[in-house]
Amino acid sequence: MKEINPSQFYAEGAINLEERPTFLDLQAKEKKIEKELENVREDLGEWQDVLYAHGKYSVLVCLQGMDTAGKDSLIREVFKDFNSRGVVVHSFKTPTSKELKHDYLWRHYIALPERGKFGVFNRTHYENVLVTKVHPNYILHENIPGINSVEDIDEAFWEKRYQQILDFEKHIQANGTIIFKFFLHLSKNEQKHRLLRRLNKSSKNWKFSPGDLKERELWEDYQDCYAEAISKTSTPETPWYIVPADDKPSARYIVAKILLDKLSEYKDVQEPELAPEIKENLDAYKKMLEKE
Repeated sequence: MKEINPSQFYAEGAINLEERPTFLDLQAKEKKIEKELENVREDLGEWQDVLYAHGKYSVLVCLQGMDTAGKDSLIREVFKDFNSRGVVVHSFKTPTSKELKHDYLWRHYIALPERGKFGVFNRTHYENVLVTKVHPNYILHENIPGINSVEDIDEAFWEKRYQQILDFEKHIQANGTIIFKFFLHLSKNEQKHRLLRRLNKSSKNWKFSPGDLKERELWEDYQDCYAEAISKTSTPETPWYIVPADDKPSARYIVAKILLDKLSEYKDVQEPELAPEIKENLDAYKKMLEKE
C-alpha cells in the first residue's frame, strides 16, 4: 500500500484547485485500505484516552467540502473507536434567530471542545466566507452596522473576515486547541454520480433536496471561493489539508493518517504520574479490596 505523508496534502500559497487531484491511488484494494484505517483509528482512540488523562489540550477537526463529499461517513468511520464521551460532533446549518443576534463566530466558539476531547465541525466557521460569499445577501441577516445592502459588502469586508477567522484560530490554538482543517476535494463528475445514487436508491432519497441542484449550478463560484479561502487562511500553524475525495475509503484513511501522524508529534501528551504516596501504596490498596 502506498505510503502517504501529511506534507503532500498541505495547502501553501495561492491555491488552484484544478491542479489538485480529486483521486489518489493508494495502490491497494478497498479491503486493505479499510483494514489500515481500522489500525489507525484504534491508535487514535488510544491517543484520545491519553489526551483526556493529560487534560491540557483539545483537538478541533474542521471538515469542509461540497455536498456529497463524504463528511458524514468520514466522521462515522474515522472516530468509530473513540470513547463516545471523547468526541463531540457539531453540524452547522443555517444560523438560527438566536445565533444571528451574536457575531458570526459566536456559535462556533461555544461549540469548541473541552480540554481532553475532540470536537468535529461538520461544516465550519469557514461557511462564513464560502456560502455567504456565493450568496452575499445572507450577510444582510447578520444585521452588521454599516452593511445595509449587498453593495456594502466589498473586498475589504472579506479580507477583514479572513483575518478575523485567523485571529480566532490563533487565539484558541494559543490556549491549547490543536486545529486540523480538511477540505474534501470532490470532482463535479463524482458529485453527479453521488446525487444520482441518492435519487436511484430509495433508502437514500431522504438525503436529496432540489436545492442540491441549484447549488450545483454554482459549482465554479464555490470552487473559486474555496480556493481563495484556503489560500488566505492556510498557515504553518493551522494549515489546510486538501484531501482527494472521489474515493471515500481512501479519503477516510488519509484524514485518519494525517491526524495520527501530526498528533504523535505532541510528545508532551502523556498519562499523568501518580502521586508518590499513592504509587507506593498500590499493593496495600489491592489488599484492602481483596479482603472485602
